[in-house]
Amino acid sequence: MSNRVLNIDDDPMVRSLVRTMLEASSYEVLSADGGNEAFRLLEQQPRPLDLLCIILDLQMPDMSGFDVITRLKLNAETQNIPVMMLTCQGNPEDFVTGYQIGADYYVTKPFTRDQLLYGIKLISHK
Repeated sequence: MSNRVLNIDDDPMVRSLVRTMLEASSYEVLSADGGNEAFRLLEQQPRPLDLLCIILDLQMPDMSGFDVITRLKLNAETQNIPVMMLTCQGNPEDFVTGYQIGADYYVTKPFTRDQLLYGIKLISHK
C-alpha cells in the first residue's frame, strides 16, 4: 500500500507542519495550496493514482473543502481515496455535511501528530 498523502490547505504554515509531522513517520507528502492546485497536481500523477489519503482544509479561497470532496467523489479515479478534513471549523453541521458528501474523518485545528497518524490509519484501513 502507498504511503503517499496529498495535503490541501491554503495556509503555508499548516502545510509545512503536516509535512514535517508525516515525513517523520515515513509518509511521502504532496502539498497543494487549494483545490485548483490539487486537481492540477492529481492530473500530473501517474495512473492509477497511488494515494493513501487526502488531508483537506475546509475553508480555502479558491474552492471550499466541500467542493473539493464533491469533485473527488464524482471522479472514478479519485472517488475511493479516503479524505480526512483538517479544519478549524468545529461546527457540528459542517461535520454532518462533510460526512454526507464523503469525508471519512475529521480533525480540528489545532491538532497533534498523533491525531493525524490515527486518522490516516483509521481511514486507510476501511
